[in-house]
Amino acid sequence: MQNDHVYKQIEIVGSSTISSDDAISQAIARASSTLRNLEWFEVLQTRGHVKDGKVAYWQVAIKIGLRLDDVE
Repeated sequence: MQNDHVYKQIEIVGSSTISSDDAISQAIARASSTLRNLEWFEVLQTRGHVKDGKVAYWQVAIKIGLRLDDVE
């Protein structure tokens, strides 16, 4: 068994009307429905949309690291 791993990084943007944390959770949940071996994430950028003087929704850009499957 080999302990060395190789990772791929992807960047995605999650959005939410609730909070920036929820935007991150939404992004990770969606990514995990189509990708395997998600290992970590890093917040790259937080932004939002303002409507009538209030935050209408949050957008959070994240980088996700996923471990590539081992080759036998």
